[in-house]
Amino acid sequence: MQPDHLVQNWIVRKPLARSPSGRGIVATQNKIAGAAGVKILNAGGNAVDAAVATGLALATVEPWNSGLGGVGFMLVYLAKQKKVHVVDFGPVAPHRLNPADYPLTGGFTTDLFTWPTVKDDRNVHGPNSIAVPGHVDGLAAALEKFGTKPFADVIEPAIELAERGMAVDWYLTLKVATMAKELARYPSTRDVWLPGGYPPVTTAGAPLRRLKLTGLAGTLRKLQRNGPRDYYEGEVAASIVKDIAALGGIIDAHDLRNFHARIVAPLELDYRGARIAVAGGLTAGPSIARVLTALKEQNFSAGSPGSAAFVAYADALRDAYAERLATMGESDDSKNPGCTTHFNVIDRDGNMVALTQTLLSVFGSRVVLPDSGILMNNGIMWFDPRPESPNYFAPGKRPLTNMCPLIARRGDHGWFALGASGGRTIMPAVMQITSFLADHGMTLEDAFHQPRIDASGGETVGVDPRHPDEVQKALAEKFSVNLTELVVYPTNFACPSAVLRDPATGEHQGIADVMSPWSGAVAQS
Repeated sequence: MQPDHLVQNWIVRKPLARSPSGRGIVATQNKIAGAAGVKILNAGGNAVDAAVATGLALATVEPWNSGLGGVGFMLVYLAKQKKVHVVDFGPVAPHRLNPADYPLTGGFTTDLFTWPTVKDDRNVHGPNSIAVPGHVDGLAAALEKFGTKPFADVIEPAIELAERGMAVDWYLTLKVATMAKELARYPSTRDVWLPGGYPPVTTAGAPLRRLKLTGLAGTLRKLQRNGPRDYYEGEVAASIVKDIAALGGIIDAHDLRNFHARIVAPLELDYRGARIAVAGGLTAGPSIARVLTALKEQNFSAGSPGSAAFVAYADALRDAYAERLATMGESDDSKNPGCTTHFNVIDRDGNMVALTQTLLSVFGSRVVLPDSGILMNNGIMWFDPRPESPNYFAPGKRPLTNMCPLIARRGDHGWFALGASGGRTIMPAVMQITSFLADHGMTLEDAFHQPRIDASGGETVGVDPRHPDEVQKALAEKFSVNLTELVVYPTNFACPSAVLRDPATGEHQGIADVMSPWSGAVAQS
């Protein structure tokens, strides 16, 4: 079998970061942000300190994926406690949300969704698509509970990056150009991302241009000076409320003032001699737990997974998604260009962090708040617009999400921290890499370069054409398959990253998504 249109004629490999001395590593979708985290590790910080620095830095160097206007989930493994904690700063609907303001038009969206269309796509973009942003409080809560550095110190690398501006390379141009029509909808967004009305481009042979995210550096400075709760109760909060009101949005001071991240227990299960921890509740954690429980009945052989393994993966994934979509009411966003990012940290003491943070869609709501420069999420899109759905809109309600950070322990130590971006494709990727490591004994490097499948709902199973013929044939005999290349754009498969402690040697390792041009793992020198 061959795809109708082959676009790729190369073999891409991503280097593995190693720390034989057991020092820290940050693995992320943007290596510049990872270096910001390592800077904090070098200053004596622990994994949580580095994770908060990295999470804030991503707002300045990968802003279409996550940032101060976003949400997320963090898993923290504390080596001394031998325990995993979950920091939940997921999306919450504004308290003034009125489901009647999101009427169905009678049509169906064909470009992003397969669910009924809401009038004016107001759940997809614009001021009424914004859920209460939890990013700042989530990182601050993790830092206060589990970190060692003051907030003012860990936000400094992000400030430096914001003041410098983003380098306008080909990948930035690509990301902006693919969303140019959407970014042109709102004047404040257009002014930042489409200077002169066009995507920013560096002329061939010229030094890289720098794109300044207007207002963002100043907002970061205010948070450094006043503390993170200023985002929810102070000067920054007042700015956010003013700008959203001027745009016709409904998030107000009550929403911000009453948002507080939650620190909760993880959902845990035993799998092949490892203890797997994920976030529970309305994440993809319960679904991956269901898949791994089903896979316990399989007898996998060591080495690269073969056709039997991938058929078993597809079976378990399809059953889990059928249950998830029927009982939890998740919207079908398999065609939606997700903008989530995920990164992982391990420090010298073996503490680990797996953190997934997001604006939901690429460029979120497409709304940059004029005063603060914050790009806001479109978390309302996570709600199913059909009134009969259990995931329907409601004031103050939390929607179902796809985030799936995971931490595995083996014996008395943390083993690996793992996660991915990519909407509905996240959980299948995290599950398969977990199986590659736990079932097949693959190295971290080999596991990340192993072709995967995607069975995240719908009628077909996405199959990477790099799979051997016998794997493709076995899947095609049982399922409707769609040969889908792993390419830079569009992101047909999830973008994973991980850090790992080798149980045999104690060496720390890290790796990031193979195909993402900006991704990388940075080790302490």
